[in-house]
Amino acid sequence: MRAVITVLGKDMVGILAGVSNICAETNVNIIEVTQSILQDMFAMIMLADISKSTTDFTVLSDRLSEFGNSNGLSVHTMHEDIFNSMHRI
Repeated sequence: MRAVITVLGKDMVGILAGVSNICAETNVNIIEVTQSILQDMFAMIMLADISKSTTDFTVLSDRLSEFGNSNGLSVHTMHEDIFNSMHRI
């Protein structure tokens, strides 16, 4: 099982590290990362393997959202099945 994690907000030091630390603490493997800095805005999409996660998906999503809220970022975590269903033609 995989999840798509998106992060948007004002660029600052430690965004990637903060998200990565939460993933590491919960045994979530980051498969791919793409990020861009558009002037002073940070945008990242991360594909993560959650099959061996030591926590419930909802808890992971909440932890990432809390990280975002405390840093002025928008962080969304979506299960791959939901993501695929939303983008099916």
